[in-house]
Amino acid sequence: MPYLSKIRINPLRRKGRDLLSNPHIAHAMISGGIAEQPVTQRILWRIDAPNPRQPDLLVLTSSKPDWSHIVEQAGWPYAEGEHFLIRDYEPLLRHIAVGREYAFKLTANPVQNTINPLKPSGQQREQRAKGQTRAFRVPHTTSAHQTEWLLGKLPNLGFTIPQLTFGPPVPGGETDDSGDTRNPTPTAPIVRDVLVTAGERLNFAKNSTRTGPRVSLVTATYEGRLRVTDADVLRERLLGGVGPAKAYGCGLLTLAPLAADRHA
Repeated sequence: MPYLSKIRINPLRRKGRDLLSNPHIAHAMISGGIAEQPVTQRILWRIDAPNPRQPDLLVLTSSKPDWSHIVEQAGWPYAEGEHFLIRDYEPLLRHIAVGREYAFKLTANPVQNTINPLKPSGQQREQRAKGQTRAFRVPHTTSAHQTEWLLGKLPNLGFTIPQLTFGPPVPGGETDDSGDTRNPTPTAPIVRDVLVTAGERLNFAKNSTRTGPRVSLVTATYEGRLRVTDADVLRERLLGGVGPAKAYGCGLLTLAPLAADRHA
Protein backbone atom coordinates (compact mmCIF):
# COMPACT_ATOMS: atom_id res chain seq x y z
CA MET A 1 0.00 0.00 0.00
CA PRO A 2 1.57 3.35 -1.01
CA TYR A 3 1.89 6.28 1.38
CA LEU A 4 2.58 9.97 0.75
CA SER A 5 4.43 11.79 3.52
CA LYS A 6 5.19 15.44 4.23
CA ILE A 7 7.99 16.25 6.67
CA ARG A 8 8.86 19.69 8.02
CA ILE A 9 12.56 20.50 7.55
CA ASN A 10 14.51 23.06 9.59
CA PRO A 11 16.90 24.91 7.22
CA LEU A 12 18.79 26.42 10.18
CA ARG A 13 20.07 23.04 11.42
CA ARG A 14 23.18 21.53 9.85
CA LYS A 15 21.48 18.26 8.93
CA GLY A 16 18.55 20.21 7.56
CA ARG A 17 20.86 22.21 5.31
CA ASP A 18 22.63 19.03 4.21
CA LEU A 19 19.33 17.38 3.31
CA LEU A 20 18.16 20.42 1.36
CA SER A 21 21.41 20.97 -0.55
CA ASN A 22 22.67 17.45 -1.26
CA PRO A 23 20.23 14.98 -2.86
CA HIS A 24 22.59 12.09 -2.11
CA ILE A 25 22.40 12.82 1.62
CA ALA A 26 18.63 13.35 1.38
CA HIS A 27 18.15 9.98 -0.32
CA ALA A 28 20.21 8.24 2.38
CA MET A 29 18.19 9.85 5.17
CA ILE A 30 14.92 8.96 3.45
CA SER A 31 16.02 5.34 3.00
CA GLY A 32 16.65 5.23 6.75
CA GLY A 33 12.92 5.64 7.32
CA ILE A 34 12.03 2.37 5.57
CA ALA A 35 11.88 -0.76 7.73
CA GLU A 36 12.67 -3.03 4.77
CA GLN A 37 16.48 -3.25 4.62
CA PRO A 38 18.16 -3.21 2.23
CA VAL A 39 15.62 -0.90 0.60
CA THR A 40 14.43 -2.37 -2.70
CA GLN A 41 11.17 -0.48 -3.17
CA ARG A 42 10.82 2.57 -5.43
CA ILE A 43 10.98 5.78 -3.40
CA LEU A 44 10.03 9.12 -4.94
CA TRP A 45 10.65 12.42 -3.21
CA ARG A 46 11.06 16.15 -3.71
CA ILE A 47 11.64 19.33 -1.76
CA ASP A 48 8.76 21.82 -1.74
CA ALA A 49 9.88 25.25 -0.57
CA PRO A 50 7.53 28.06 -1.64
CA ASN A 51 8.69 29.65 1.62
CA PRO A 52 12.47 29.01 1.98
CA ARG A 53 12.17 29.31 5.76
CA GLN A 54 9.62 26.50 5.93
CA PRO A 55 10.57 23.82 3.38
CA ASP A 56 8.79 20.48 3.27
CA LEU A 57 10.10 17.10 2.19
CA LEU A 58 7.51 15.06 0.26
CA VAL A 59 8.08 11.31 0.01
CA LEU A 60 6.10 8.55 -1.70
CA THR A 61 6.81 5.04 -0.40
CA SER A 62 5.35 1.58 -0.96
CA SER A 63 5.27 0.76 2.75
CA LYS A 64 4.47 2.84 5.83
CA PRO A 65 7.63 4.73 6.89
CA ASP A 66 8.98 6.17 10.14
CA TRP A 67 10.41 9.70 9.89
CA SER A 68 11.29 10.25 13.54
CA HIS A 69 15.03 10.27 12.77
CA ILE A 70 14.61 13.06 10.19
CA VAL A 71 12.57 15.10 12.66
CA GLU A 72 15.25 14.64 15.34
CA GLN A 73 18.18 15.42 13.07
CA ALA A 74 16.82 17.87 10.51
CA GLY A 75 13.39 19.00 11.71
CA TRP A 76 11.73 20.77 14.61
CA PRO A 77 11.59 18.04 17.29
CA TYR A 78 10.41 20.31 20.13
CA ALA A 79 8.26 22.75 18.19
CA GLU A 80 4.48 22.88 18.17
CA GLY A 81 2.46 21.35 15.37
CA GLU A 82 2.72 18.13 13.41
CA HIS A 83 6.29 17.26 12.48
CA PHE A 84 5.24 14.96 9.67
CA LEU A 85 2.08 13.71 8.00
CA ILE A 86 1.60 10.27 6.44
CA ARG A 87 -1.42 9.65 4.24
CA ASP A 88 -2.71 6.53 2.52
CA TYR A 89 -2.34 7.11 -1.25
CA GLU A 90 -4.97 4.60 -2.35
CA PRO A 91 -7.99 6.96 -2.14
CA LEU A 92 -6.38 9.30 -4.66
CA LEU A 93 -5.45 6.45 -6.99
CA ARG A 94 -9.03 5.14 -6.89
CA HIS A 95 -10.43 8.60 -7.66
CA ILE A 96 -8.56 8.94 -10.95
CA ALA A 97 -10.79 8.52 -14.01
CA VAL A 98 -10.63 9.49 -17.67
CA GLY A 99 -11.75 13.08 -18.21
CA ARG A 100 -11.14 14.29 -14.67
CA GLU A 101 -8.91 17.32 -14.20
CA TYR A 102 -6.43 18.08 -11.44
CA ALA A 103 -3.86 20.67 -10.53
CA PHE A 104 -0.44 19.05 -10.70
CA LYS A 105 3.12 19.68 -9.59
CA LEU A 106 6.24 17.91 -10.78
CA THR A 107 9.94 18.44 -10.20
CA ALA A 108 11.84 16.68 -12.98
CA ASN A 109 15.23 16.39 -14.64
CA PRO A 110 14.47 17.34 -18.28
CA VAL A 111 17.25 15.99 -20.50
CA GLN A 112 17.97 14.94 -24.05
CA ASN A 113 20.30 12.27 -25.37
CA THR A 114 22.72 13.51 -28.01
CA ILE A 115 25.94 12.23 -29.55
CA ASN A 116 27.35 15.71 -30.17
CA PRO A 117 26.62 18.19 -27.35
CA LEU A 118 26.90 21.84 -28.40
CA LYS A 119 28.97 22.67 -25.31
CA PRO A 120 30.63 19.42 -24.18
CA SER A 121 31.99 19.29 -20.68
CA GLY A 122 35.57 18.32 -19.95
CA GLN A 123 34.45 14.84 -18.98
CA GLN A 124 32.46 14.47 -22.20
CA ARG A 125 35.44 15.59 -24.30
CA GLU A 126 37.63 13.07 -22.50
CA GLN A 127 35.14 10.26 -23.08
CA ARG A 128 34.83 11.21 -26.75
CA ALA A 129 38.63 11.15 -27.10
CA LYS A 130 38.60 7.61 -25.73
CA GLY A 131 36.23 6.57 -28.51
CA GLN A 132 32.91 6.49 -26.65
CA THR A 133 30.02 6.35 -29.12
CA ARG A 134 27.14 6.21 -26.65
CA ALA A 135 24.94 9.33 -26.55
CA PHE A 136 25.46 11.82 -23.73
CA ARG A 137 22.62 12.93 -21.47
CA VAL A 138 22.41 16.73 -21.76
CA PRO A 139 20.06 18.86 -19.64
CA HIS A 140 17.54 21.32 -21.03
CA THR A 141 18.28 24.67 -19.38
CA THR A 142 15.63 27.07 -20.71
CA SER A 143 12.01 27.05 -19.58
CA ALA A 144 10.84 26.78 -23.21
CA HIS A 145 12.89 23.63 -23.86
CA GLN A 146 11.96 22.22 -20.45
CA THR A 147 8.28 22.70 -21.26
CA GLU A 148 8.73 21.07 -24.67
CA TRP A 149 10.36 18.10 -22.92
CA LEU A 150 7.31 17.59 -20.70
CA LEU A 151 4.82 18.05 -23.54
CA GLY A 152 6.74 15.49 -25.59
CA LYS A 153 6.27 12.91 -22.84
CA LEU A 154 2.48 13.34 -22.56
CA PRO A 155 1.57 10.35 -24.80
CA ASN A 156 3.23 8.05 -22.23
CA LEU A 157 1.98 9.75 -19.06
CA GLY A 158 -1.75 9.07 -19.18
CA PHE A 159 -2.78 12.72 -19.27
CA THR A 160 -2.80 15.81 -21.44
CA ILE A 161 -2.32 19.44 -20.47
CA PRO A 162 -5.27 21.47 -21.74
CA GLN A 163 -4.70 24.76 -23.46
CA LEU A 164 -5.33 28.03 -21.69
CA THR A 165 -8.58 29.64 -22.77
CA PHE A 166 -8.84 33.41 -23.00
CA GLY A 167 -12.48 33.68 -23.96
CA PRO A 168 -15.52 31.65 -25.05
CA PRO A 169 -14.84 29.14 -27.82
CA VAL A 170 -15.86 30.13 -31.31
CA PRO A 171 -18.54 27.87 -32.90
CA GLY A 172 -16.86 25.70 -35.48
CA GLY A 173 -13.38 26.39 -34.08
CA GLU A 174 -10.62 23.82 -34.28
CA THR A 175 -10.31 21.13 -31.66
CA ASP A 176 -6.80 20.30 -30.51
CA ASP A 177 -5.50 16.96 -29.24
CA SER A 178 -6.60 17.68 -25.67
CA GLY A 179 -10.25 18.04 -26.70
CA ASP A 180 -10.35 21.82 -26.34
CA THR A 181 -12.05 24.00 -28.90
CA ARG A 182 -9.97 27.00 -29.91
CA ASN A 183 -10.40 29.94 -32.22
CA PRO A 184 -9.41 29.23 -35.84
CA THR A 185 -6.22 31.33 -35.88
CA PRO A 186 -3.59 29.11 -37.51
CA THR A 187 -0.70 31.47 -36.72
CA ALA A 188 -1.41 31.68 -32.97
CA PRO A 189 0.47 29.04 -30.94
CA ILE A 190 -1.41 26.83 -28.50
CA VAL A 191 -0.57 27.84 -24.93
CA ARG A 192 -0.83 24.96 -22.48
CA ASP A 193 -1.88 25.39 -18.85
CA VAL A 194 1.56 24.73 -17.37
CA LEU A 195 4.44 26.87 -16.13
CA VAL A 196 8.01 26.18 -15.08
CA THR A 197 7.85 27.83 -11.66
CA ALA A 198 11.32 27.01 -10.36
CA GLY A 199 14.61 25.51 -11.43
CA GLU A 200 17.97 24.62 -9.95
CA ARG A 201 21.43 23.64 -11.12
CA LEU A 202 22.84 21.29 -8.47
CA ASN A 203 26.38 20.03 -8.08
CA PHE A 204 26.97 17.65 -5.19
CA ALA A 205 29.20 14.85 -3.98
CA LYS A 206 28.00 11.25 -4.10
CA ASN A 207 29.00 10.64 -0.50
CA SER A 208 28.68 12.37 2.86
CA THR A 209 32.37 13.35 3.02
CA ARG A 210 31.92 15.78 0.07
CA THR A 211 34.82 14.10 -1.75
CA GLY A 212 34.98 11.74 -4.69
CA PRO A 213 32.76 11.75 -7.80
CA ARG A 214 30.34 14.64 -8.20
CA VAL A 215 26.92 14.81 -9.80
CA SER A 216 25.63 17.77 -11.83
CA LEU A 217 21.87 18.01 -12.11
CA VAL A 218 19.45 20.51 -13.62
CA THR A 219 15.88 20.44 -12.29
CA ALA A 220 12.66 22.12 -13.35
CA THR A 221 9.47 22.40 -11.32
CA TYR A 222 6.23 22.39 -13.31
CA GLU A 223 2.83 23.49 -12.07
CA GLY A 224 -0.37 23.41 -14.08
CA ARG A 225 -3.57 21.60 -14.95
CA LEU A 226 -3.92 18.12 -16.39
CA ARG A 227 -6.76 16.10 -17.85
CA VAL A 228 -6.72 12.31 -17.46
CA THR A 229 -6.64 10.37 -20.75
CA ASP A 230 -5.62 6.92 -19.43
CA ALA A 231 -6.25 6.29 -15.73
CA ASP A 232 -4.11 3.14 -15.51
CA VAL A 233 -1.08 4.77 -17.13
CA LEU A 234 -1.38 7.85 -14.92
CA ARG A 235 -1.50 5.66 -11.81
CA GLU A 236 1.69 3.94 -12.99
CA ARG A 237 3.42 7.31 -13.42
CA LEU A 238 2.26 8.54 -10.03
CA LEU A 239 3.82 5.46 -8.42
CA GLY A 240 6.81 5.08 -10.74
CA GLY A 241 7.79 8.69 -11.39
CA VAL A 242 8.52 10.78 -14.47
CA GLY A 243 11.90 11.11 -16.13
CA PRO A 244 15.42 10.35 -14.81
CA ALA A 245 17.25 11.16 -11.53
CA LYS A 246 14.48 9.79 -9.33
CA ALA A 247 16.92 8.93 -6.53
CA TYR A 248 17.94 12.60 -6.46
CA GLY A 249 14.55 14.19 -5.85
CA CYS A 250 13.12 14.21 -9.37
CA GLY A 251 10.07 12.49 -10.85
CA LEU A 252 7.45 12.80 -8.09
CA LEU A 253 4.16 13.90 -9.70
CA THR A 254 1.49 15.04 -7.26
CA LEU A 255 -2.16 15.93 -7.87
CA ALA A 256 -4.55 18.27 -6.06
CA PRO A 257 -8.11 19.50 -6.61
CA LEU A 258 -8.35 22.46 -8.94
CA ALA A 259 -8.71 25.80 -7.21
CA ALA A 260 -12.14 27.36 -7.54
CA ASP A 261 -10.80 30.28 -9.58
CA ARG A 262 -9.12 28.07 -12.21
CA HIS A 263 -11.02 27.69 -15.44
CA ALA A 264 -11.92 24.16 -16.53
